[in-house]
Amino acid sequence: MPLLGVVPARLGSTRLPQKPLQLLAGVPLVVRVLQRAQELGIVDRLVVATDAASVADVVRREGGEAVLTHDRHLTGTERVAEVVARPEFARYDLVANIQGDEPFMPREALERSVARVEGGDDVGTAAAPLELALVEDPARVKVVTDLAGRALYFSRSVIPHRREPDDPAEGLYWQHLGIYVYTRAALQRWVALPPTDAEQAERLEQLRALQNGMTIGVGRLSEPALPGIDTPEDLRRAEDYWLAHQR
Repeated sequence: MPLLGVVPARLGSTRLPQKPLQLLAGVPLVVRVLQRAQELGIVDRLVVATDAASVADVVRREGGEAVLTHDRHLTGTERVAEVVARPEFARYDLVANIQGDEPFMPREALERSVARVEGGDDVGTAAAPLELALVEDPARVKVVTDLAGRALYFSRSVIPHRREPDDPAEGLYWQHLGIYVYTRAALQRWVALPPTDAEQAERLEQLRALQNGMTIGVGRLSEPALPGIDTPEDLRRAEDYWLAHQR
């Protein structure tokens, strides 16, 4: 099944203004995300979905494909759905939402997200082990799954809660990564649903799908992963990592 990769890139971020255009090692962040997605070699076509002509222009200058979308979308998934509904993308029944602040996305994350959908879940995503020292960070979204690997809940809070602080924590905490894979039908169902109270409280769009009974399969990675870039401090850390690894 051919896979369409869509990178939603909204210009109006509040925590990191003009985030897609911020430079990571001298190159706009949205371009770094595109480069990484292309390196993975899994998607058959890759497009940026943005509400800003300035972002689209940067992408096109680098040889990428960009689509201008409405500025009224509340979530990245809604922006992705607008792109997928266009006739030029009608041949794609499998869609990957690769979030525009994830320049270090592991190949394993996309592979396992696709596998979850191929295995019957409505949506596939991924999570990486999270060390205990980082679980208090609300920017690192935590996920708890059932024994079959399907999400029970996502939260910026510490989940699960250890009632006794000395209880073992190894293998308990998992960091959700910024990727979703859906079939066209599942994507259409998701965006037709109204926002939920938990989604709005946590600012986590995936809770809309989860609370409406859609299954979200979580592919678990074997190694910790870098967080997405949401703040100036995140960008500084990403710059240090990039330069240290001579990408």
